[in-house]
Amino acid sequence: MAQVEILLPKMGESVTEATIVEWLKEEGEHIEEDEFIVNIATDKVDNEVPSEYAGKLVKKLFSDGDVVKVGEAFAIIETDKDVEAPEATAIVEEMQVETDVVEETQINETEVELQEEIPVLKNDESGRFYSPLVRNIAKSEGLGMVELSGVPGTGLNQRVTKKDILDYLKNRDNQPVAVKKLEVTQQTNNQVKKSEPPAITLDNGDEIIEMDRMRKIISDHMVMSKQVSPHVTSFVEADVTNIVLWRNKIKDSFLKREGEKITFTPIFIEAIVKAIKDFPMVNISVQGDKIIKKKNINIGMAAALPSGNLIVPVIKNADELSLLGLTKQVNQMVFKARNNKLSLDDISGGTYTLTNVGTFGNIMGTPIINQPQVAIMATGVIRKRPVVVETPQGDVIAIRYMMYLSHAYDHRVVDGALGGMFVYRVAQYLEEFDINKEI
Repeated sequence: MAQVEILLPKMGESVTEATIVEWLKEEGEHIEEDEFIVNIATDKVDNEVPSEYAGKLVKKLFSDGDVVKVGEAFAIIETDKDVEAPEATAIVEEMQVETDVVEETQINETEVELQEEIPVLKNDESGRFYSPLVRNIAKSEGLGMVELSGVPGTGLNQRVTKKDILDYLKNRDNQPVAVKKLEVTQQTNNQVKKSEPPAITLDNGDEIIEMDRMRKIISDHMVMSKQVSPHVTSFVEADVTNIVLWRNKIKDSFLKREGEKITFTPIFIEAIVKAIKDFPMVNISVQGDKIIKKKNINIGMAAALPSGNLIVPVIKNADELSLLGLTKQVNQMVFKARNNKLSLDDISGGTYTLTNVGTFGNIMGTPIINQPQVAIMATGVIRKRPVVVETPQGDVIAIRYMMYLSHAYDHRVVDGALGGMFVYRVAQYLEEFDINKEI
Protein backbone atom coordinates (compact mmCIF):
# COMPACT_ATOMS: atom_id res chain seq x y z
CA MET A 1 0.00 0.00 0.00
CA ALA A 2 1.28 3.46 -0.91
CA GLN A 3 0.37 6.76 0.65
CA VAL A 4 -0.02 9.71 -1.71
CA GLU A 5 -0.88 13.35 -1.35
CA ILE A 6 -3.92 14.84 -3.09
CA LEU A 7 -3.02 18.30 -4.36
CA LEU A 8 -5.35 21.23 -4.93
CA PRO A 9 -5.51 21.50 -8.74
CA LYS A 10 -5.16 24.68 -10.77
CA MET A 11 -8.56 26.34 -10.98
CA GLY A 12 -8.42 28.89 -13.74
CA GLU A 13 -6.52 32.05 -14.45
CA SER A 14 -5.61 34.25 -11.46
CA VAL A 15 -6.96 31.73 -8.89
CA THR A 16 -4.15 30.94 -6.45
CA GLU A 17 -6.01 29.58 -3.42
CA ALA A 18 -9.31 28.17 -2.22
CA THR A 19 -11.19 27.81 1.05
CA ILE A 20 -12.33 24.40 2.23
CA VAL A 21 -16.09 24.61 2.69
CA GLU A 22 -16.95 21.02 3.57
CA TRP A 23 -15.26 17.64 3.63
CA LEU A 24 -17.35 15.04 1.77
CA LYS A 25 -15.35 12.12 3.18
CA GLU A 26 -14.07 11.37 6.67
CA GLU A 27 -10.77 9.83 7.70
CA GLY A 28 -10.90 6.06 7.34
CA GLU A 29 -13.54 6.12 4.60
CA HIS A 30 -12.97 4.50 1.22
CA ILE A 31 -12.85 6.75 -1.85
CA GLU A 32 -13.28 5.74 -5.46
CA GLU A 33 -11.11 7.25 -8.19
CA ASP A 34 -12.60 10.58 -9.38
CA GLU A 35 -15.06 10.58 -6.46
CA PHE A 36 -15.51 14.01 -4.90
CA ILE A 37 -13.61 14.37 -1.65
CA VAL A 38 -14.09 17.99 -0.63
CA ASN A 39 -16.10 21.12 -1.43
CA ILE A 40 -13.99 24.25 -1.97
CA ALA A 41 -14.76 27.90 -2.64
CA THR A 42 -12.71 30.50 -4.47
CA ASP A 43 -13.43 34.16 -4.96
CA LYS A 44 -14.84 33.28 -8.36
CA VAL A 45 -16.62 29.95 -8.14
CA ASP A 46 -17.44 27.07 -5.81
CA ASN A 47 -16.52 23.55 -6.83
CA GLU A 48 -15.93 19.97 -5.74
CA VAL A 49 -12.48 18.40 -5.96
CA PRO A 50 -12.20 14.71 -6.91
CA SER A 51 -9.63 12.20 -5.70
CA GLU A 52 -7.07 11.10 -8.27
CA TYR A 53 -6.86 7.65 -6.68
CA ALA A 54 -9.06 4.97 -5.20
CA GLY A 55 -8.23 4.13 -1.62
CA LYS A 56 -8.72 5.11 2.02
CA LEU A 57 -8.62 8.69 3.29
CA VAL A 58 -5.79 8.50 5.82
CA LYS A 59 -5.56 12.12 6.87
CA LYS A 60 -7.22 15.47 6.23
CA LEU A 61 -4.45 18.07 6.23
CA PHE A 62 -6.85 21.02 6.59
CA SER A 63 -10.09 21.75 8.41
CA ASP A 64 -13.28 23.46 7.24
CA GLY A 65 -12.62 27.15 6.66
CA ASP A 66 -8.88 26.74 6.08
CA VAL A 67 -7.30 28.29 2.99
CA VAL A 68 -5.29 25.99 0.69
CA LYS A 69 -2.99 27.21 -2.06
CA VAL A 70 -3.10 25.79 -5.58
CA GLY A 71 -0.63 22.90 -5.81
CA GLU A 72 -0.63 22.33 -2.05
CA ALA A 73 -1.51 18.93 -0.56
CA PHE A 74 -4.79 18.89 1.36
CA ALA A 75 -5.30 15.15 1.98
CA ILE A 76 -3.41 11.85 2.15
CA ILE A 77 -4.82 8.75 0.48
CA GLU A 78 -3.69 5.16 1.03
CA THR A 79 -3.95 3.23 -2.20
CA ASP A 80 -2.80 -0.09 -3.64
CA LYS A 81 -2.54 1.42 -7.12
CA ASP A 82 0.88 1.99 -8.66
CA VAL A 83 1.61 5.64 -8.08
CA GLU A 84 3.95 7.85 -10.04
CA ALA A 85 6.57 9.35 -7.75
CA PRO A 86 5.71 13.03 -8.33
CA GLU A 87 2.36 12.57 -6.58
CA ALA A 88 3.91 11.12 -3.40
CA THR A 89 5.90 14.18 -2.57
CA ALA A 90 5.73 14.15 1.22
CA ILE A 91 5.27 10.44 1.91
CA VAL A 92 7.83 8.77 -0.33
CA GLU A 93 11.34 10.15 -0.53
CA GLU A 94 12.13 11.80 -3.83
CA MET A 95 13.35 9.26 -6.35
CA GLN A 96 16.45 9.88 -8.38
CA VAL A 97 16.55 9.55 -12.14
CA GLU A 98 17.31 5.99 -13.23
CA THR A 99 20.89 5.23 -14.26
CA ASP A 100 19.98 4.54 -17.89
CA VAL A 101 18.27 7.93 -18.18
CA VAL A 102 21.24 9.70 -16.69
CA GLU A 103 23.50 7.98 -19.18
CA GLU A 104 21.33 9.20 -22.04
CA THR A 105 21.50 12.79 -20.80
CA GLN A 106 25.07 13.07 -19.62
CA ILE A 107 26.28 16.55 -18.70
CA ASN A 108 29.81 17.81 -18.39
CA GLU A 109 31.43 19.37 -15.34
CA THR A 110 30.85 22.90 -16.60
CA GLU A 111 27.12 22.20 -16.86
CA VAL A 112 27.10 20.73 -13.36
CA GLU A 113 28.38 24.01 -12.01
CA LEU A 114 25.66 25.82 -13.92
CA GLN A 115 22.90 23.65 -12.48
CA GLU A 116 23.31 25.21 -9.07
CA GLU A 117 22.70 28.65 -10.58
CA ILE A 118 19.39 27.81 -12.29
CA PRO A 119 16.38 28.22 -9.97
CA VAL A 120 13.51 25.78 -10.48
CA LEU A 121 10.40 26.97 -8.70
CA LYS A 122 7.36 25.10 -7.46
CA ASN A 123 5.06 27.08 -9.78
CA ASP A 124 5.78 28.97 -12.99
CA GLU A 125 4.27 32.33 -14.02
CA SER A 126 1.12 30.64 -15.35
CA GLY A 127 0.59 28.90 -12.00
CA ARG A 128 1.43 25.41 -13.26
CA PHE A 129 2.68 23.22 -10.40
CA TYR A 130 5.90 21.17 -10.61
CA SER A 131 6.41 18.24 -8.26
CA PRO A 132 9.67 17.82 -6.33
CA LEU A 133 10.77 14.94 -8.60
CA VAL A 134 10.21 16.97 -11.77
CA ARG A 135 12.05 19.93 -10.24
CA ASN A 136 14.87 17.60 -9.19
CA ILE A 137 15.23 16.26 -12.73
CA ALA A 138 15.08 19.78 -14.15
CA LYS A 139 17.86 20.93 -11.85
CA SER A 140 20.02 17.93 -12.63
CA GLU A 141 19.65 18.52 -16.37
CA GLY A 142 20.07 22.29 -16.25
CA LEU A 143 16.52 23.26 -17.26
CA GLY A 144 15.58 26.77 -16.15
CA MET A 145 11.99 27.90 -15.57
CA VAL A 146 11.68 29.36 -19.08
CA GLU A 147 12.53 26.03 -20.70
CA LEU A 148 10.60 23.98 -18.14
CA SER A 149 7.48 26.06 -18.77
CA GLY A 150 7.63 24.98 -22.41
CA VAL A 151 7.55 21.25 -21.61
CA PRO A 152 4.14 19.78 -22.58
CA GLY A 153 2.37 18.14 -19.65
CA THR A 154 0.05 15.15 -19.83
CA GLY A 155 -0.87 15.04 -16.16
CA LEU A 156 -3.87 16.56 -14.38
CA ASN A 157 -4.34 20.19 -15.47
CA GLN A 158 -1.40 19.82 -17.91
CA ARG A 159 0.97 19.05 -15.05
CA VAL A 160 4.40 17.80 -16.15
CA THR A 161 4.92 14.19 -15.10
CA LYS A 162 8.18 12.29 -14.76
CA LYS A 163 7.56 10.67 -18.16
CA ASP A 164 6.89 14.07 -19.77
CA ILE A 165 10.18 15.61 -18.69
CA LEU A 166 12.21 12.50 -19.54
CA ASP A 167 10.62 12.35 -23.00
CA TYR A 168 11.46 16.01 -23.46
CA LEU A 169 15.07 15.48 -22.41
CA LYS A 170 15.52 12.68 -24.92
CA ASN A 171 14.63 15.05 -27.76
CA ARG A 172 15.99 18.23 -26.28
CA ASP A 173 17.98 20.41 -28.63
CA ASN A 174 21.61 20.70 -27.55
CA GLN A 175 22.21 24.17 -26.21
CA PRO A 176 25.67 25.58 -25.46
CA VAL A 177 26.41 26.39 -21.85
CA ALA A 178 26.60 30.07 -22.76
CA VAL A 179 22.95 30.03 -23.83
CA LYS A 180 21.90 28.48 -20.51
CA LYS A 181 23.91 31.06 -18.59
CA LEU A 182 22.19 33.78 -20.63
CA GLU A 183 18.83 32.34 -19.60
CA VAL A 184 19.81 32.54 -15.94
CA THR A 185 20.97 36.14 -16.39
CA GLN A 186 17.75 37.08 -18.19
CA GLN A 187 15.63 35.49 -15.47
CA THR A 188 17.48 37.50 -12.85
CA ASN A 189 17.21 40.74 -14.80
CA ASN A 190 13.54 40.21 -15.60
CA GLN A 191 12.45 40.01 -11.97
CA VAL A 192 9.99 42.83 -11.34
CA LYS A 193 10.89 44.90 -8.34
CA LYS A 194 7.84 46.11 -6.49
CA SER A 195 8.03 49.73 -5.47
CA GLU A 196 6.60 50.85 -2.18
CA PRO A 197 3.34 52.80 -2.59
CA PRO A 198 3.25 56.32 -1.16
CA ALA A 199 1.95 56.75 2.36
CA ILE A 200 -1.62 58.04 2.66
CA THR A 201 -2.61 60.61 5.26
CA LEU A 202 -5.97 59.88 6.84
CA ASP A 203 -8.31 62.76 7.61
CA ASN A 204 -11.22 62.81 10.03
CA GLY A 205 -14.20 61.06 8.49
CA ASP A 206 -12.20 58.93 6.05
CA GLU A 207 -13.51 55.39 5.81
CA ILE A 208 -11.19 52.39 5.49
CA ILE A 209 -12.73 49.56 3.44
CA GLU A 210 -11.01 46.20 3.42
CA MET A 211 -10.73 44.65 -0.04
CA ASP A 212 -12.52 41.33 -0.36
CA ARG A 213 -10.40 38.43 -1.58
CA MET A 214 -11.64 38.65 -5.14
CA ARG A 215 -10.83 42.36 -5.34
CA LYS A 216 -7.32 41.58 -4.08
CA ILE A 217 -6.90 38.95 -6.78
CA ILE A 218 -8.18 41.33 -9.46
CA SER A 219 -5.84 44.03 -8.18
CA ASP A 220 -2.80 41.75 -8.30
CA HIS A 221 -3.77 40.41 -11.72
CA MET A 222 -4.15 43.89 -13.21
CA VAL A 223 -0.80 45.10 -11.83
CA MET A 224 0.88 41.93 -13.09
CA SER A 225 -0.61 42.39 -16.56
CA LYS A 226 0.66 45.97 -16.85
CA GLN A 227 4.11 44.88 -15.66
CA VAL A 228 4.29 41.92 -18.04
CA SER A 229 2.80 43.47 -21.19
CA PRO A 230 3.59 46.89 -22.69
CA HIS A 231 0.05 47.97 -23.51
CA VAL A 232 -0.86 49.82 -26.72
CA THR A 233 -4.44 50.75 -27.63
CA SER A 234 -5.87 51.42 -31.10
CA PHE A 235 -9.30 52.97 -31.68
CA VAL A 236 -11.78 52.68 -34.54
CA GLU A 237 -15.28 54.08 -34.98
CA ALA A 238 -17.88 51.74 -36.48
CA ASP A 239 -21.27 52.42 -38.03
CA VAL A 240 -23.51 49.76 -36.47
CA THR A 241 -26.81 51.07 -37.83
CA ASN A 242 -27.64 47.81 -39.61
CA ILE A 243 -27.06 45.83 -36.41
CA VAL A 244 -29.30 48.10 -34.33
CA LEU A 245 -32.10 48.09 -36.92
CA TRP A 246 -31.85 44.30 -37.34
CA ARG A 247 -31.98 43.66 -33.60
CA ASN A 248 -34.92 46.03 -33.15
CA LYS A 249 -36.72 44.14 -35.92
CA ILE A 250 -36.24 40.59 -34.58
CA LYS A 251 -35.83 40.95 -30.80
CA ASP A 252 -39.52 40.52 -29.92
CA SER A 253 -40.05 37.47 -32.17
CA PHE A 254 -36.75 36.00 -30.93
CA LEU A 255 -37.82 36.40 -27.31
CA LYS A 256 -41.17 34.77 -28.06
CA ARG A 257 -39.59 31.89 -29.99
CA GLU A 258 -36.53 31.18 -27.83
CA GLY A 259 -37.69 32.44 -24.45
CA GLU A 260 -34.60 34.62 -24.05
CA LYS A 261 -33.27 37.97 -25.22
CA ILE A 262 -30.76 38.66 -27.93
CA THR A 263 -28.16 41.30 -27.09
CA PHE A 264 -25.37 42.93 -29.06
CA THR A 265 -22.68 40.82 -27.36
CA PRO A 266 -22.98 37.68 -29.54
CA ILE A 267 -22.89 39.88 -32.65
CA PHE A 268 -19.67 41.53 -31.42
CA ILE A 269 -18.19 38.11 -30.64
CA GLU A 270 -19.08 36.82 -34.11
CA ALA A 271 -17.22 39.76 -35.70
CA ILE A 272 -14.18 39.24 -33.44
CA VAL A 273 -14.05 35.53 -34.31
CA LYS A 274 -14.10 36.33 -38.03
CA ALA A 275 -11.27 38.86 -37.56
CA ILE A 276 -9.22 36.33 -35.56
CA LYS A 277 -9.49 33.90 -38.47
CA ASP A 278 -8.11 36.67 -40.70
CA PHE A 279 -5.38 37.63 -38.19
CA PRO A 280 -4.58 34.49 -36.14
CA MET A 281 -1.45 36.05 -34.61
CA VAL A 282 -3.75 37.98 -32.26
CA ASN A 283 -4.96 34.66 -30.83
CA ILE A 284 -1.66 33.83 -29.10
CA SER A 285 0.10 33.71 -25.75
CA VAL A 286 3.71 34.35 -24.74
CA GLN A 287 5.77 31.96 -22.64
CA GLY A 288 9.29 33.18 -22.06
CA ASP A 289 10.73 33.83 -25.50
CA LYS A 290 8.24 31.51 -27.20
CA ILE A 291 4.98 32.46 -28.95
CA ILE A 292 2.17 29.95 -28.56
CA LYS A 293 -0.30 30.16 -31.44
CA LYS A 294 -3.66 28.95 -30.16
CA LYS A 295 -5.62 26.46 -32.25
CA ASN A 296 -8.93 27.09 -30.51
CA ILE A 297 -10.74 30.42 -30.49
CA ASN A 298 -12.13 30.80 -26.97
CA ILE A 299 -13.68 34.20 -26.33
CA GLY A 300 -13.88 35.56 -22.80
CA MET A 301 -16.63 38.04 -22.03
CA ALA A 302 -16.58 40.25 -18.97
CA ALA A 303 -19.70 39.77 -16.81
CA ALA A 304 -20.82 41.17 -13.48
CA LEU A 305 -21.17 39.10 -10.32
CA PRO A 306 -23.77 39.84 -7.64
CA SER A 307 -20.93 41.29 -5.52
CA GLY A 308 -20.26 43.91 -8.20
CA ASN A 309 -16.92 42.38 -9.14
CA LEU A 310 -16.31 41.36 -12.73
CA ILE A 311 -15.55 37.84 -13.93
CA VAL A 312 -14.67 36.56 -17.40
CA PRO A 313 -16.58 33.42 -18.43
CA VAL A 314 -15.31 31.86 -21.64
CA ILE A 315 -17.19 30.70 -24.74
CA LYS A 316 -15.17 27.73 -25.96
CA ASN A 317 -14.64 27.13 -29.69
CA ALA A 318 -16.63 30.22 -30.57
CA ASP A 319 -15.70 29.81 -34.23
CA GLU A 320 -17.76 26.62 -34.38
CA LEU A 321 -20.96 28.33 -33.23
CA SER A 322 -23.62 30.09 -35.28
CA LEU A 323 -25.01 33.43 -34.16
CA LEU A 324 -27.86 31.55 -32.50
CA GLY A 325 -25.35 29.29 -30.74
CA LEU A 326 -23.31 32.28 -29.57
CA THR A 327 -26.48 33.94 -28.27
CA LYS A 328 -27.39 30.85 -26.27
CA GLN A 329 -23.88 30.61 -24.82
CA VAL A 330 -23.71 34.30 -23.93
CA ASN A 331 -27.07 34.19 -22.16
CA GLN A 332 -26.11 31.02 -20.29
CA MET A 333 -22.84 32.52 -19.07
CA VAL A 334 -24.52 35.74 -17.96
CA PHE A 335 -27.14 33.74 -16.06
CA LYS A 336 -24.48 31.63 -14.37
CA ALA A 337 -22.46 34.71 -13.40
CA ARG A 338 -25.47 36.51 -11.91
CA ASN A 339 -26.41 33.44 -9.89
CA ASN A 340 -22.90 32.36 -8.80
CA LYS A 341 -23.21 29.18 -10.86
CA LEU A 342 -20.02 29.43 -12.91
CA SER A 343 -17.77 26.38 -12.83
CA LEU A 344 -13.98 26.39 -13.00
CA ASP A 345 -14.14 25.25 -16.60
CA ASP A 346 -16.45 28.17 -17.44
CA ILE A 347 -13.78 30.73 -16.55
CA SER A 348 -10.64 29.09 -17.92
CA GLY A 349 -9.03 28.64 -21.31
CA GLY A 350 -9.79 32.02 -22.86
CA THR A 351 -7.65 33.14 -25.81
CA TYR A 352 -9.17 36.60 -26.43
CA THR A 353 -11.45 38.82 -24.33
CA LEU A 354 -14.31 41.22 -25.02
CA THR A 355 -15.51 43.80 -22.52
CA ASN A 356 -18.48 46.09 -23.11
CA VAL A 357 -17.81 49.44 -21.45
CA GLY A 358 -20.82 50.84 -23.29
CA THR A 359 -22.98 49.12 -20.69
CA PHE A 360 -21.97 51.92 -18.32
CA GLY A 361 -22.57 54.68 -20.87
CA ASN A 362 -18.85 55.02 -21.70
CA ILE A 363 -17.99 55.94 -25.27
CA MET A 364 -14.66 54.09 -25.14
CA GLY A 365 -12.13 52.55 -22.76
CA THR A 366 -8.55 51.33 -22.52
CA PRO A 367 -8.91 47.82 -21.09
CA ILE A 368 -6.12 45.84 -19.43
CA ILE A 369 -5.11 42.58 -21.09
CA ASN A 370 -6.37 39.42 -19.40
CA GLN A 371 -3.13 37.42 -19.03
CA PRO A 372 -1.90 35.13 -20.50
CA GLN A 373 -3.73 36.50 -23.54
CA VAL A 374 -2.16 39.27 -25.62
CA ALA A 375 -5.19 41.36 -26.59
CA ILE A 376 -8.59 42.58 -25.44
CA MET A 377 -11.33 44.63 -27.08
CA ALA A 378 -13.70 47.13 -25.49
CA THR A 379 -16.94 48.16 -27.17
CA GLY A 380 -18.33 51.58 -26.32
CA VAL A 381 -21.89 52.87 -26.03
CA ILE A 382 -23.95 52.99 -29.23
CA ARG A 383 -25.16 56.53 -29.95
CA LYS A 384 -27.06 58.22 -32.74
CA ARG A 385 -24.97 60.93 -34.38
CA PRO A 386 -25.00 62.95 -37.59
CA VAL A 387 -22.27 61.60 -39.87
CA VAL A 388 -21.21 61.97 -43.47
CA VAL A 389 -22.40 59.01 -45.55
CA GLU A 390 -21.15 58.29 -49.05
CA THR A 391 -23.90 57.42 -51.56
CA PRO A 392 -23.94 56.93 -55.36
CA GLN A 393 -25.54 60.37 -55.57
CA GLY A 394 -22.84 61.98 -53.43
CA ASP A 395 -22.11 62.64 -49.77
CA VAL A 396 -25.03 63.24 -47.43
CA ILE A 397 -25.35 63.93 -43.71
CA ALA A 398 -27.42 61.22 -42.02
CA ILE A 399 -28.31 60.10 -38.52
CA ARG A 400 -26.45 56.84 -37.87
CA TYR A 401 -25.81 54.56 -34.89
CA MET A 402 -22.09 54.86 -34.13
CA MET A 403 -19.81 53.01 -31.71
CA TYR A 404 -16.10 53.15 -30.78
CA LEU A 405 -13.97 50.01 -30.57
CA SER A 406 -10.83 50.02 -28.39
CA HIS A 407 -8.24 47.32 -28.99
CA ALA A 408 -5.52 46.97 -26.33
CA TYR A 409 -2.65 44.62 -27.19
CA ASP A 410 0.74 43.41 -26.00
CA HIS A 411 3.31 45.38 -27.99
CA ARG A 412 5.97 42.73 -27.39
CA VAL A 413 4.32 40.46 -29.96
CA VAL A 414 1.53 42.49 -31.58
CA ASP A 415 2.82 45.53 -33.40
CA GLY A 416 0.80 48.60 -34.32
CA ALA A 417 0.07 47.42 -37.85
CA LEU A 418 -1.42 44.10 -36.73
CA GLY A 419 -3.25 45.61 -33.77
CA GLY A 420 -4.68 48.40 -35.89
CA MET A 421 -5.66 46.19 -38.82
CA PHE A 422 -7.38 43.75 -36.48
CA VAL A 423 -9.71 46.28 -34.85
CA TYR A 424 -10.40 47.86 -38.24
CA ARG A 425 -11.39 44.44 -39.62
CA VAL A 426 -13.77 43.90 -36.69
CA ALA A 427 -15.37 47.25 -37.50
CA GLN A 428 -15.71 46.23 -41.14
CA TYR A 429 -17.52 43.02 -40.21
CA LEU A 430 -19.88 44.98 -37.96
CA GLU A 431 -20.62 47.56 -40.66
CA GLU A 432 -21.22 44.83 -43.26
CA PHE A 433 -23.77 43.05 -41.09
CA ASP A 434 -26.67 41.74 -43.19
CA ILE A 435 -29.86 43.50 -42.12
CA ASN A 436 -31.86 40.57 -43.58
CA LYS A 437 -29.88 37.92 -41.64
CA GLU A 438 -31.86 34.92 -40.46
CA ILE A 439 -31.36 33.52 -36.94
